This record gives sequence, C-alpha cells and structure tokens, in this order.
Amino acid sequence: MTEIASDMPRSRPQATEGPADDSAVPPISVVIPHYNDLDNLRNCMDLLAAQTLPSDSFEIIVADNNSRCGLNAVEAVCAGRARVIPAPIQGAGEARNMGVRAARGRLLAFIDSDCRPSPDWLESGAAALADSDMVGGAIEIEAADPSDPTASEAFEMVFAFNIERYVREENYCSSGNMFVSRRIFDAVGGFRVGVSEDKDWGRRAVAMGYRWRYAPQARVSHPARRDWDELTRKWRRLTAESYELLLEQPAGAIRWLARSWIVLVSPFAHATTVLLSPKLDRASLRCKALYILFRLRLWRFVEAHRIFFARPARNALDPGER
Repeated sequence: MTEIASDMPRSRPQATEGPADDSAVPPISVVIPHYNDLDNLRNCMDLLAAQTLPSDSFEIIVADNNSRCGLNAVEAVCAGRARVIPAPIQGAGEARNMGVRAARGRLLAFIDSDCRPSPDWLESGAAALADSDMVGGAIEIEAADPSDPTASEAFEMVFAFNIERYVREENYCSSGNMFVSRRIFDAVGGFRVGVSEDKDWGRRAVAMGYRWRYAPQARVSHPARRDWDELTRKWRRLTAESYELLLEQPAGAIRWLARSWIVLVSPFAHATTVLLSPKLDRASLRCKALYILFRLRLWRFVEAHRIFFARPARNALDPGER
C-alpha cells in the first residue's frame, strides 16, 4: 500500500498550519463541489467507495452549491459516505473553498461530481504528491456511446482537458483532478470567483515558488459534452472568466482582442491534431471533430467581441486607467 505523502513543501515558502495532526483524522480529504448533478454524484461516490486505499484513510466532503433538490436529497445520495455542507455563494470555486474549510485532512484531493475516478486514483495521487508540491492528474473524456460519438463528443475527445499541457506549459491544473497539501493550499489562498479559477490559483501558487507535477496514473474520466448547446454553455462561461482574468493584466483589453483573432485562425493549425489523433478511429469522426473545431472557434471569436463591447466600462485600453 502506498505510504501517504508528506505535506511539507521542500525549499518552498513557509505555509500556514493546517488542521492539527490527530490519529483519528483521516490523512486525505476529498473535496467535491456539487450542483444539480445527483446521478453523477452517486456514481462518483460509488467509485470513491471502491478505492484501493483503506476507507479510513480519507474523508469525503460534498459542498452543495444551492442545488434545487436541497441538501436532504444530496445527503440521501451520499448515504452516509460523505459530509454534505452548504456552499451558498454560487460558483464551483467558492464551493471548493467551503469544502476545504470543512476538511480535516493534511492532503486535499479535488474532484468534480461528474468525474469518475479510477480505483487507484487516490493512491496514485497521494504517491505523486510525496515528492511534489502540487499534482495534476489525467482526465480522460468518454462519449455516452463510445461506438458512435456525436460531433461535439468527438471534438472533446481530442481537445478537452489536456492536463499534461496545462501543467507543463501553462502552470495550472483543472481542479477536477488536483492534489495539494492543506498547508500549501492555505498559503496560496482559496479559489477566486468570477475568473478562470483554476488558472488563477495555479499561477498564484507558481508565483510563490511552488511547482506542479503531472501524474497520468492518477486518472479520472469525464463525460464529453454531447451537443452544441452543452458545448457553448461551457465555453460561454470559460470565455467570460478568461476575459475577467486577462483584464487584470497590463494592456489586458488589447491582448484580449489580439487573442480573439488568433482563436479565429487557429483551426487551420489545429486541424492536424484532429487528423492525427489516436482517439478517433475513423474518418467520419475526424470530419465531425473538424466541423466542431471550425464552428466553435468562430463562435468563440464572436463571443469574445460580444463580451468586450458589452462591458465598455471595464475595457480600459490604457492600463493606467485600471
């Protein structure tokens, strides 16, 4: 059995103390934000119950973000396997923060309610954290019907959740599969609401001297967005959050407009990724993915300009005005 990782940063900034070390306190706290997703939450809970680590080595905290069904329904799904707490401020980042506040473990394992952890997910993540500050695990995309993915699913199978690139090139990780010690999380601070919270948190941590590690063995799977409406709902949120985060940087508005034009022409460069992807096993799926690639990048170009011109008060082209 893997030894639970030490949570002390090695030659990193001093972090504040987490919960007291107590033999009755499980070493790992699994934090799950939840919103109107009972079926996926039930599946996630079942898979967490089947982990290779002993059940007394981790606790599960479900932070419910004002689900319409109410806390009683969420508690019924968890069936005593998790502590369910209310997270009244809307947003997954704030729900995660509330989960961390309730957590007792020295190590934090973040996963989303619609993710499906592999049996050794916790064990592999804790092992990777033994010689790392922060760990991002792999997220594999699954189609509802693997034999016949939709166009949106085919696109997501190629492009969604490239955690290795996020970690190694962009200094962040999706909080749908993330491991960090409580001490380091407290030193960096919680997730911010209204911006690209994963990017913001990860880059703040790196700026403080902490370092990421990609751990492909710590795997979870995630259902692909099935249709155009699901895909654009996702990207409308991501685009708005990215805009708010970029505006905090010098000349952010100008950079936003420049980046939107790069997005518009990017499908021509990324078409090769679709054509060569081993995740698509026939020409028809590659054609579907290419269609969504060009359509979505055009949609993102238009959406980027819609957001920009809809918020003139925030569009300080002169960084000195902010």
